[in-house]
Amino acid sequence: MADPVQVVGMDPMMGFALVGALGVGSQWLAWRLKLPGIVLMLAAGLLVGPVLGVLNPQEVFGDLLSPMVSVAVAIILFEGGLTLNFHSLSEAAKGVRRLVVLGAPLGWLASTLALHFAAGLSWESSAVFGGIMIVTGPTVIAPLLRSARLQRRPAALLQWEAIVNDPIGALAAVLAFELVVVFADAHSIGAAALHMAIGIGVATVLGLFAGWAIAQSFRRALVPEYMKVPVLFATVLAVFAASDSVLHESGLLAVTLMGLWIANANLPSFVELYRFKEHATVLLVSGVFILLSANMGFDTLALLDWRAGLFVLSVILIARPLPVLLATIGSGLPMRERLFVALTGPRGVVLVAVAGLFGARLVETGIEDAALIAPLAFVLVLSTVVLHGFTLGPIARLFGLKAADTPGVLIVGGSRFAASLAQALMKCDIPVLVTDPNHTNLRVARDAGVQVFFGDILSESAEHQLDLVAFQTVIAATDNDAYNTLVATDLAPEFGRAHVFQLKRAKEYSARHALPATLGGIPLALDQTHRDWRSAMLDGYAFRVTGVTEEFTFQHWMDTHPDAQPLAELLPNGTLVFLSAQERPKAEPGAQIISFHPPKSD
Repeated sequence: MADPVQVVGMDPMMGFALVGALGVGSQWLAWRLKLPGIVLMLAAGLLVGPVLGVLNPQEVFGDLLSPMVSVAVAIILFEGGLTLNFHSLSEAAKGVRRLVVLGAPLGWLASTLALHFAAGLSWESSAVFGGIMIVTGPTVIAPLLRSARLQRRPAALLQWEAIVNDPIGALAAVLAFELVVVFADAHSIGAAALHMAIGIGVATVLGLFAGWAIAQSFRRALVPEYMKVPVLFATVLAVFAASDSVLHESGLLAVTLMGLWIANANLPSFVELYRFKEHATVLLVSGVFILLSANMGFDTLALLDWRAGLFVLSVILIARPLPVLLATIGSGLPMRERLFVALTGPRGVVLVAVAGLFGARLVETGIEDAALIAPLAFVLVLSTVVLHGFTLGPIARLFGLKAADTPGVLIVGGSRFAASLAQALMKCDIPVLVTDPNHTNLRVARDAGVQVFFGDILSESAEHQLDLVAFQTVIAATDNDAYNTLVATDLAPEFGRAHVFQLKRAKEYSARHALPATLGGIPLALDQTHRDWRSAMLDGYAFRVTGVTEEFTFQHWMDTHPDAQPLAELLPNGTLVFLSAQERPKAEPGAQIISFHPPKSD
């Protein structure tokens, strides 16, 4: 149980610091341990909250807790709207429409039935909570998709459904709550419907107008570059607050529409805006999960009985799969994709935040069993996050929907060098793609059976046609040093700077042509320019793969092939490590060395 002395003694500043440290620390630890970050965040919140009593958010932050969570959720949904570029929808468009237009009301009905018959709630509480359960949690889906490495279409289905249905679920709860209040107080149904319509209309107009105004002002340089992010943040908060003042939770719809408009406005500075927003969202997701789990006391959870378990099972096995399968009939989606989406329904921050709000309001109207809504929401989030956090990847692999079981290598620039390296990597069962805007440059790789893409890797066409999530490493290897630097700099935030390499620049050591460390990728081992590689390939050099064993050690290999130059190694656990100019392979027994060999070196 919580220790009152510890809780009361913590000031808000220390509370903020603790929440930030736990949230970011949990995500970092999850990255190191290759575990779902959300699972560790929930565990950390429960540990410092109800278990140890170190943090009681309600006591520490008081009346600020609810608006803090609401604003964080609004920013998270706005960032989600920024990801919804219509070009990325492409072939998944019909499926997404079905999941929103048909899946949402069917899900509302199925969830309401599960709540009434499995959890034992009244029809009033079931209808309100059932509306909230339409949401599938973009705060959970995004990190799960990042770790599961799904193919483009099922990933787009889950992402669009989660982000679009989130405000719809909140508004469905508003509608059900308004009806409950109408019947409880004998108010006019017409007045409630009018209030609802006005609220949705105001949210729609505000969101779209704000998105249009931001796009126009940024495009016409009415806002200086250094103020774009602050103006964006201030506008999001203003739109959310203005819309919410008309109709509770309608602000979520407004900010989602605002983000959607900006995402499709083709702004030159969009990438910088989105990256900053993405970083802010990581912090907000961490903080909200810690706060909500720490705020869930044992006394609240004690309200639950065996029906809570029956409710969770009914949602996972019936209330989620059945509406999805019915809604996607005739959508043209393969059955394996329909089943996968039907079995994937993690809930997140929005569900817990909105459920707690409406549960308290229903209790105030005299519906006592609404006190169960908050703990049921928390148990559902905890169960689905843990379940999908550990099973999403294996289920995707079972259905054949993984972009690649082994992370691949993307080589930018077609040449004999690219073809030879690609063949060596393919011998190690590593997927490789060679790209080049010059069709002739791809001939050697294409003749060698290597997968190729004809086009600019930085183009929108490449973004929408290629499953870049299937690749973990980028090698910029064209004959244009400036373009290699551009590619490495542009793709580094997406792939991680430790996984982006480029050939040595011809004038790298000239003070006149030296570049700052923020530009370009890591120089490949061997420290050779494109001209050096091309000359060596013409002399008969080629890439080869050599296995290291207890008997045939790396030193034996070096003694046998003194002129061979290691470029990368495939570790026994299947991890591919490219070497920088200063690195040497670990060469443990079971590893494979990918090296550059002179002719007749063996």
